[in-house]
Amino acid sequence: MEDDPDPEFRTYCHLFAARGPWQRGCIDDLLRDIADDKVAGILISDIRMQRTHHPYDGGADVFLATPEERDRMRNRHADWLSSHPSGL
Repeated sequence: MEDDPDPEFRTYCHLFAARGPWQRGCIDDLLRDIADDKVAGILISDIRMQRTHHPYDGGADVFLATPEERDRMRNRHADWLSSHPSGL
């Protein structure tokens, strides 16, 4: 919580973590809700927290363990990147 003296301007952040076995399609409903802007602020990570996927209603950010892994992902999914010169 950001403690603003005016209660109308206080900001809250609720955190929740869940751990479960990976199965193809197991987060499809969650990803649909994110795309439809029903939920936000979701981070999906591997168990060691070395790779993180942050989907949002306009796309996603992916944080990988090494620059080499990043480059492989970028090359493999080049059609997913923005057409902006920076790739963002």
